[in-house]
Amino acid sequence: MWHPINLNKDYLGIPAICILVVIMGLPELLYLSRRDVEDVGLTMKEIIDAVEDVFREKGLGRVEMPPKPGIHPKGDAFIHAMPAYIPRLKSAGIKWVSGYPENYKLGLPYITGLLILNDPETGVPLCVMDCTWITAMRTGAATAVAAKYLARRDSETMGILGCGVQGRSNLEALLIVLKDLRNVKAYDINRENLRRYVDEMTRKHGVNVIPVDSPREAVEDCDVVVTAGPIRKNPNPVIEASWFSDGGFACALDFDSYWKPETMHSMDKFCTDDVEQLMYYRSEGYFQDIPEVYADLGEIIAGRKKGRESDGECIMAMNLGLAIEDMAVAIRIYETAKKKGIGTWLPLD
Repeated sequence: MWHPINLNKDYLGIPAICILVVIMGLPELLYLSRRDVEDVGLTMKEIIDAVEDVFREKGLGRVEMPPKPGIHPKGDAFIHAMPAYIPRLKSAGIKWVSGYPENYKLGLPYITGLLILNDPETGVPLCVMDCTWITAMRTGAATAVAAKYLARRDSETMGILGCGVQGRSNLEALLIVLKDLRNVKAYDINRENLRRYVDEMTRKHGVNVIPVDSPREAVEDCDVVVTAGPIRKNPNPVIEASWFSDGGFACALDFDSYWKPETMHSMDKFCTDDVEQLMYYRSEGYFQDIPEVYADLGEIIAGRKKGRESDGECIMAMNLGLAIEDMAVAIRIYETAKKKGIGTWLPLD
């Protein structure tokens, strides 16, 4: 088994890895299953820190990330390619991820996919890993980072619409950054999903999780609202502006599927994780009636735009999900897996 060594050293101006590849052939590739990825043991706090750090890099213009192209084999299903390069982390790669809203009927998860890391010096693939755990955790982490800058610090009550994987990871992450959060109003169209969510989250986090019967009940009197349903190109939104509390913070993970246009337009600040990607989606038929974007999260975290400026502001973050988040987490998983001896080495030759 061959492993790259002393990658920072050059010989006659040629990187050591290039010489070793020529002499010894392609190195082996590390495969990490979902269980392997989880066994690495990265905590939500570590993921939040990684996501916040990479957003700062983005805000300073130090990442490369084109808008994610995709194909749409059926209905509201998608398969997206998400490439990104983070020079400071030496992390380059792509996530190939699908979202199929009707998969539950087949006993399959909504989100599935793989992530590939490449050596930025040579382009040689280093690792292939399952991306479902990373996607869930970094999405929750991105909501928490947005809340750190855009929600009131004394927020106590959260509404969650959509009690699946994202509903779980978002609650876990928000409890880390919003220390006063203690009440959760949960809504899901599937009553069994809702029951399981209430039981599991109450037991896991020790917070007061209250099942509610309608989107309105999940939104009213909440300091933070997260919508985490399926993404719809032609949505039937229900959330009214009058339901949303003064000083509230909303994070939409399902595009504008739940939010009426007038509700989004009523916000004092409308933010997103990436303006270029948002405009790309508009060109594809999504987001036909949204407010002008105040800032993207990278600008706020880098100090180029203000975040929350008063307790009375109503603020929304339209988080689309970015490849830089995936690569920031994946490189940490890869390095830690190597140290711990986790995963399976596969030949590339």
